Amino acid sequence: MKIGILAYQGSFEEHALQLKRAMIKLNVSGDILPVKKTGDLKQVDGLIIPGGESTTIGIIAQKLGVLDDLKSKITEGTPVLGTCAGAIMLAKDVTDAKVSKKSQPLIGEMNIQVIRNYYGRQRESFEATLDFSVIGGGKGRVVFIRAPAIVKTWGEAKSLITLQGVTVMAEERNMIATTFHPELSNTTIVHEYFLDHVKR
Repeated sequence: MKIGILAYQGSFEEHALQLKRAMIKLNVSGDILPVKKTGDLKQVDGLIIPGGESTTIGIIAQKLGVLDDLKSKITEGTPVLGTCAGAIMLAKDVTDAKVSKKSQPLIGEMNIQVIRNYYGRQRESFEATLDFSVIGGGKGRVVFIRAPAIVKTWGEAKSLITLQGVTVMAEERNMIATTFHPELSNTTIVHEYFLDHVKR
């Protein structure tokens, strides 16, 4: 299998390392590729959209002509994991905790409402322990950095994991969204869960 990581900004290396660890645990082999242009997209069986600044990621993808191809790839059923900014990119409805409605280029294929900067700015970043039993794992420590929150799901989208009553991981068909950074976690369970989607 070939897994692409959108590589405009964000933690490409950390995601790649977690993917390699997850592949070893699942006894699967695969290549990990940076995705920056349409030609890169055509090669991959699964895609990770990492954290960073969602507006910047969307603008770069749009300028390079990749945004519409991302939408098509996901609509066609390619498994995708969007983390933090990636979750914002996937969402159909995005607002900001400070400036309310936010106009930005989005993939907009997942039936979730996301509030950007839900917990505050950089200084309000924090760590928390989550229970991953619903996706086959135990408890794991994760990091929230200028994190959004998934405040509503509808249609086929469903909440998988919550923190203090707020959804931090959701799923809809081939799409998985987390508001935390699983690449900075002490567990590979999120990447294992994503790879299971790719294997199907």
